[in-house]
Amino acid sequence: MAQFFRTSRVWAVEFLYDGHPRRWLKALPADADAAAAMAAELQDLHGGRARLVSVRPATAEEEGQYVRDEA
Repeated sequence: MAQFFRTSRVWAVEFLYDGHPRRWLKALPADADAAAAMAAELQDLHGGRARLVSVRPATAEEEGQYVRDEA
């Protein structure tokens, strides 16, 4: 895990699930197209029930929550 984390970036993913706002913190490879990867994952997991709203780099506080598994 440590090696993967060093080569990754944590993203805040905002999406709607059945019309309700949700947020994930997700680590992806540093060179990944985060928006495309998360749109594909939401489609795979939830089909038409989820809609991607935004993907942005996580703040330092959010990244800390992710690392400490508090999100």
